[in-house]
Amino acid sequence: MLPQLQESLLNLKDSAIASLPALLLSILLLFVTNWGAKFIRKLVSRIGDRTVKSKSLRSLFVQLSYVAAWTVGIFIVSVVAFPDLRLGDIISLLGFGSVAIGFAFQDIFKNFLAGVLLLLQQPFQLGDEVIIEGYQGTVEDISIRSTQIRTYQGKLVVLPNALVFTSPVEVLTNWKQRETVVQISIDYNTPITEAIATLLEAVSGVAGVMSEPAAEINISDFVNSAILLSISYWTAPQMSQATNIKNNVMLALKKAGDRASIDIAYPTRGGRN
Repeated sequence: MLPQLQESLLNLKDSAIASLPALLLSILLLFVTNWGAKFIRKLVSRIGDRTVKSKSLRSLFVQLSYVAAWTVGIFIVSVVAFPDLRLGDIISLLGFGSVAIGFAFQDIFKNFLAGVLLLLQQPFQLGDEVIIEGYQGTVEDISIRSTQIRTYQGKLVVLPNALVFTSPVEVLTNWKQRETVVQISIDYNTPITEAIATLLEAVSGVAGVMSEPAAEINISDFVNSAILLSISYWTAPQMSQATNIKNNVMLALKKAGDRASIDIAYPTRGGRN
């Protein structure tokens, strides 16, 4: 048995030495594939910046080109590393392994498909402000696996694309303007018509408040000791601008009320955005 064992070891050694060049070439091709995939990604990104207006579609093309480059590279490496491997063998292997791979990576495939559909359908785009699953913020990235949202508190939320695709999405920047409503209570002894005119003029004069649609003031309710006024106006849709303008509107209402001796019965309260 010893001579047979020695002969087997010698054959194994000869096979390893014979396959060493192919192995080294395969490793080199992996580095070339990595470089080539990055180069193609940059090239597609530059071409997309010039030809495609949609940021989401540009992102889709860039990501798909990167995945395609790696797929081709791995296929070439497999052929070089295993010279006896034929195209038919690879197809058969993929056929037999597809079921097992599907079960093992079903979440990955589901998120990948959902990401492609999100980028194609574009229910929202990069830079939009959205509310998804209770998370409110700005869309920073839509990859083929996840969607990243930067909240107004600075936190980064990463949501799986499958969850985003199947969840209700409120796009706050889908329109060119956003309505903000604030409420104040004035004393019953205050002349209501003059008070509304004064406060409306104050709101309309705040920088950032749109003239079209025009601001409105309506009597919302009669409470125990005051008349409740509902003041609505329109601004740019971005939350940062809407918040700053709302603060200026509140200050303008207070100053106008002081100048006109309008008795604000209760502290100003914020309404819906």
